[in-house]
Amino acid sequence: MKLAIIGATGLVGKTLLKLIEARNFPAQEIFLVASENSEGQPIRFKGHEHKLITLETALNAKPTVAIFSVGTEISLKWAPRFAAVGTTVIDNSSAWRMHPNHKLIVPEINAHLLTYEDKIIANPNCSAIQMVMVLAPLHRLYHLKRLVISTYQAVTGSGKMAVEQLLAERKGILDGPKAYPHPIDLNLIPQVDDFLENGYTKEEMKLVNETRKILNDDAIQVTATTVRVPVLGGHSMTVNAAFKQDFEVDAVIQTLRKTPGVIVQNAIKHNEYPMPIQVQDKDEVFVGRIRRDESQPATLNLWVVADNLRKGAATNALQIAEYLQTYHYIPY
Repeated sequence: MKLAIIGATGLVGKTLLKLIEARNFPAQEIFLVASENSEGQPIRFKGHEHKLITLETALNAKPTVAIFSVGTEISLKWAPRFAAVGTTVIDNSSAWRMHPNHKLIVPEINAHLLTYEDKIIANPNCSAIQMVMVLAPLHRLYHLKRLVISTYQAVTGSGKMAVEQLLAERKGILDGPKAYPHPIDLNLIPQVDDFLENGYTKEEMKLVNETRKILNDDAIQVTATTVRVPVLGGHSMTVNAAFKQDFEVDAVIQTLRKTPGVIVQNAIKHNEYPMPIQVQDKDEVFVGRIRRDESQPATLNLWVVADNLRKGAATNALQIAEYLQTYHYIPY
């Protein structure tokens, strides 16, 4: 197997390299790809020095799998070119998520949809991944009707410049490069991504559309508000979920405790609930503050937290590759 990491020097790319080594992903050759300006620069991986290469060089190598962690425009241009030479592309951008011919995959939920013919596979939005990990088993039991979501998203979701902005502001440096239109330290910014004509941001509409696609139910009503917070890593979110069938809260908790990839932290008598500081470098999704919405029937309130660079991006992408390898949809 030949594996290409497109965007190897970014936050998600670096996280992928750590995971590939930690999970012993079976790649005999690895190609680390960055911009042409970085070509030839060294990166250490598994104790060896690798030279960064360009997209064109990686394409000519015809990798078995290419995991893209770059912008939408690059994915739209290059993913089809890699697929045309037989490479299976797993794309972290939003380029292919809502394309009707490409699948949007969270392995624990819908990896069974994948086939050998799938050459461009979309990795969902980070907040959507952690939410559906919790909601999918409940949807199967009680059938979701409506979701009201608020997110509290870490700066690592915006990349290196956002991290640098936050750390600089904490040192009192206010004139450095800016990822956001406002200060982020000691502040909240109720805008994640650009605004659309309907007054929602792209991130908010991703939660609407991707949730329905992953859960394969366009009837679910979804509304969202996304907020950037001065946290380095770990996205948090409140989820108000209305179901068609009623539930017992204890049964919900037991269902979630049995759900692979989900960890329940709900001992409120001991002030136990998920927090971003605790989930960094973990692959699971954490859920707590599980309680009934007493204002209307069959409605649940949840607090969901996950490492946005791990399960929200790199881990989920690598799990897709592992699934493909396990079921022989890619050569080994």
